[in-house]
Amino acid sequence: MESKKYTLVIAPNREGRTWTFTVSAAWIRAGIGISFVLLLLLLTVLTDYGGLLLKARENTQLRTENKVLKKQFSEVEEKVSSLEAGLDRIQTLTKKLKLITDVNDQNRALKLAYSASTQPAVDETSDDVDVTEPVSDSDRKPSSEMWAADPLRHADDIPVDTGDGELAQRKELVKDFATLSVRIDRVLKNSQLREQSLIKVWDSLSDRKSLLAATPSIKPALGWYTSRFGYRVDPMNRRPRLHAGLDIGAPYGTPVHATADGIVSFAGYEGGYGKMVAIDNGYGVVTRFAHNSRIYVEQGQKVHRWDVIAAVGSTGRSTGPHCHYEVRVHGVPVDPINYILEE
Repeated sequence: MESKKYTLVIAPNREGRTWTFTVSAAWIRAGIGISFVLLLLLLTVLTDYGGLLLKARENTQLRTENKVLKKQFSEVEEKVSSLEAGLDRIQTLTKKLKLITDVNDQNRALKLAYSASTQPAVDETSDDVDVTEPVSDSDRKPSSEMWAADPLRHADDIPVDTGDGELAQRKELVKDFATLSVRIDRVLKNSQLREQSLIKVWDSLSDRKSLLAATPSIKPALGWYTSRFGYRVDPMNRRPRLHAGLDIGAPYGTPVHATADGIVSFAGYEGGYGKMVAIDNGYGVVTRFAHNSRIYVEQGQKVHRWDVIAAVGSTGRSTGPHCHYEVRVHGVPVDPINYILEE
C-alpha cells in the first residue's frame, strides 16, 4: 500500500518559476517527532543553565556574606581581646591596691609571715646592683606565690582561628563563633567580679586616707628598669644572690622623688648603697633610695609623695648611674613593683 503524500507548491504572485515539494506523511511525522525531541532538549538545557546561574549568584552572595561575617567576627574578636587585656590590667591594679591598702588584715599578716619565713637576710651594707641592659616585660617574674589562690585570676585564653583565608566551611565559622561566645561570657563574668572587688577596695580607701598617703605608690625616678627584685647573678662577683630592690637606669642628676609621705630616717653615705635616703613611711613600711649623686633632704625632715629628695648617681657599689629603690615591710624586703600603681 502506497503511503500518503503531501505536495507543497510555492508560486510567486507574478509570473515566474514555481517550486513544488512532495513529502510523504511518514517523513512529516518523523520531522515533527524530531522537532519535539529537539525542543524538549533545548528546554532542558535552558532550565539547567538557569539553575546554574541561580546557584552561581547564590554562591557569590554567600561568599560576600561570609567575607562580611568574617570581617565583623574579627572586629568583635579584637574588641573582646582588648576588653580582656583591660580586665587583666584592672586585675593587676586591684591586686596592688589590695596589697598596699591592707584590705584584709588577716591576709596581710599571712603574707608578712610567709615573706619573713622565705626571704633570706639582706646585707644592709652592700647592694646587688645595675646591669646595663634594660629588662623586658617578658622577663618579669612574680615575687611570690601569694596570689596563687586569687579567685579573680583570669584563665588562659582559648585560641581562635584568625587566618586570612575565607571561611570555607560553615562548621568552622560556627565553631569559632561558639569559642568567641564562651570568651565573651567569661569576660562579662570576670568584669562583674572585678567591679565588686574594686568597690571593696574603694570603700577601704575612703576609710584609710592616712594609710594611702603613707603607702608607696609611684615610680621614684623617670627611667627604664635595669634589674628587678629577686635572685640574679651579681654583676660584681658573678655569684647568685638576692637583689632586694628595683634598679631604674637614668642619666646623672635625674630627680629622685619620695614615693609616699613619711619622715627621713637616714640621709647620708651607707657602704655599698653609697649616698642613700631612707624614709620611714609608718605602718611598718620603709622606702630606700640608693646610689644618689646628691641628697636634698636631712634626717628627721618630713616629706610628701612627689617631693624631690635626691638626684640619680652611681655612688657606692654601682656599675652605672641608676636609682636603687627598696620597699621594706617590718624589715622584710618586698618587690617594689607591687607598689607602683602606674605600671
